[in-house]
Amino acid sequence: MAAGTLASRATGFLRTAVIAAVLGVESVGAAYNVANTTPNIVYELLLGGVLTSVVVPLLVRAAKDDADAGTAYAQRLLTLTVLVLGGAAVALVLGAPLLIDLYAGDLDPQARELAITFARFFLPQVLFYGVGAVLGAVLNLRGRFGAPMWAPVLNNLVVIATALVFLVLRGTGELTPGGLSPGEVRLLGIGTTLGIVAQTVALLPSLRAAGFRLRLRFDLRGTGLRKAGRLASWVLVYVVANQLAYLVVVRLSADQDLVDAGRGYPSYVYAFVLWQLPHAIVAVSVITALLPRMSQAAADGRLEDLRGSLNHGLRLTVAVLVPAALAFVVLGQALATLVFARGQVSLDQARFIGVLLGVFAVGLVPFSTYQLQLRAFYAMQDTRTPTLINLGVNATLVVTDITLYAVLPERYKVIGLAAGHATSFLAGLVLCSFVLSRRLGGLSGGGVLRTAARCLLAAAVPAVLAGLVAVSLGRSVGTGPLGAALSLAGGGGVLVVGYVLLTRRLRVREVDEAVGPVLRLLRLR
Repeated sequence: MAAGTLASRATGFLRTAVIAAVLGVESVGAAYNVANTTPNIVYELLLGGVLTSVVVPLLVRAAKDDADAGTAYAQRLLTLTVLVLGGAAVALVLGAPLLIDLYAGDLDPQARELAITFARFFLPQVLFYGVGAVLGAVLNLRGRFGAPMWAPVLNNLVVIATALVFLVLRGTGELTPGGLSPGEVRLLGIGTTLGIVAQTVALLPSLRAAGFRLRLRFDLRGTGLRKAGRLASWVLVYVVANQLAYLVVVRLSADQDLVDAGRGYPSYVYAFVLWQLPHAIVAVSVITALLPRMSQAAADGRLEDLRGSLNHGLRLTVAVLVPAALAFVVLGQALATLVFARGQVSLDQARFIGVLLGVFAVGLVPFSTYQLQLRAFYAMQDTRTPTLINLGVNATLVVTDITLYAVLPERYKVIGLAAGHATSFLAGLVLCSFVLSRRLGGLSGGGVLRTAARCLLAAAVPAVLAGLVAVSLGRSVGTGPLGAALSLAGGGGVLVVGYVLLTRRLRVREVDEAVGPVLRLLRLR
């Protein structure tokens, strides 16, 4: 799973770099990114949180209780998803101007019109996001984790190809919202959406191999889906709160003056994508593997096993993400320069993305461990408690963001938004740990804290040395792409090797568990 996620995130990493180079971080980049964010937002509001949080535990119980191992239940759920999201997609395309004005009303008129046009191409993606999520859950339940992890690679490749074709047709001249031809807009719009379609279709061969028949069933009454609705009501509140908080971030960072300076919403998005990479490779893989196991333990009343699975996942996540977070802090500017400093993105704009990445990094471990803890509640079919906890997280985010945005100078305002993000998940982790400990009769968190302390100790000295190597190379070679590449190679090598050696001295078994498969693969080769 981690290998598939690594491939999908690596190509996603490349996709982000290509889109940034082609569209930049100013008005055209803002229009594209705001419009491309809207289907994700709407999907989460309508069904996304329900599918990811409620469906897997329900499918586990259906597989256990139903005579057909839950097949009919899954088919009905798929049908419901198609009906809800298909109808929503049509309505959203018609209401695209209202949606863009809600999230990015401060864009200038030409950028607004471009964002609306892009949104009309992008919003049908909500249907394919939902269908893909249901099919992925079915595959995960049947022990087939590879296809859902690898399918996004196809999406990324389609979008990369679309951007490169656009670049060839467009050339490298000045890029403005009013300067794009209708054909160029259609190319970006259709190509981006085709990537999501391809990602969904790529799951079908694995479904057939798993013996699942793709069939729409309209006999929805009396099938137990009402229970999903009850559980989903609290998830809906959770998602709405998340999106309202995110609305604050988008509205503040999409200010036209910030966008024109290259310090607005596109920069925030590109830094956020890089920040999510280690979370997706490690924490998402751990969550995907553990949620069915924790759900089964909860269904059988084995809370001790649920707690054991959770703690193992937390230790493994911490062991890998602590050095990743420190790497973002000391090498973030070099990484962002290497990825983004080309095409429509200047060196200064790329280095600013690196500063944002370093600020986001403070929240990496809290965010991932908090998300994993929430899955323990979902495994117990409790959606109310995570929602109440998340309200506190969102309140922290909004208050911190608005306060920092108001008091910081313009050049630092988006940095303040990244700081608010990190702060909110520190608060979320503390609150969630307290509540979950009371629910499970203790978390046995001493082992997790000891692992975290030893990992931080093992990573601190190599991280400082890596930062010194990066600074030294930057002074001697320069801070451009060549210097950034050398800084990443030298500083990254020092950090990785130093961390692995010191964690072995400190006997952090979780690092061996994470690194072992990679070393075995290299030996085979």
